[in-house]
Amino acid sequence: MRDHVLSESILDRSVATVQLQTAPLIRGAAVALAVVLTAAAAQFTLPVPFTAVPFTLGPLAVLLTGAALGARLGFVAQALYLAAGAAGLSVFTPSPTLPPGALRLIGPTGGYLMAYPIAAFTIGFLAQRGWDRRYLTSFAAMLVGLAVIFSGGVSWLAIAYTGSFATAFAQGAAPFILPDLVKAAAAAMILPQAWRLMGRN
Repeated sequence: MRDHVLSESILDRSVATVQLQTAPLIRGAAVALAVVLTAAAAQFTLPVPFTAVPFTLGPLAVLLTGAALGARLGFVAQALYLAAGAAGLSVFTPSPTLPPGALRLIGPTGGYLMAYPIAAFTIGFLAQRGWDRRYLTSFAAMLVGLAVIFSGGVSWLAIAYTGSFATAFAQGAAPFILPDLVKAAAAAMILPQAWRLMGRN
């Protein structure tokens, strides 16, 4: 009996050791996947008349990956996404008018991009407190994340380009509110169902 208990104890310690050793690899893979998903979503884009800001699915990826990874890893994933784009990798939304590489971060859409890590951190923080388990709270978390992205984008447009918050809002927020609400509603439906399928408590 004693040998059986001892064997179980050794096995438990071995499993725990393997889990500790593989956890960083799993986290690293999850962060890398979030960067890839954000880059892929950014490629789906449509130009919008009368503004330099295009419609893109990038914010949707930011919201979903931030909620899935949590605050810290969500922030890291989006910071790495920006670093990859600044280094010249083709991860930003393709555009014949917006500047490439690091210059994109100070271009008309720079405020939105720079808000990505903050939005991912914010929605990840809320998700870690259970906001992503039910549709209504998940939708509320998505709206908070979108508000962070819009705030960064419109503020930068106003300060660096238009000189007017009213003009910046008209060009950088108004055309996108309805479609982004649809994206937030879709994302809010995805998360609770995903956690149920995965059996996450």
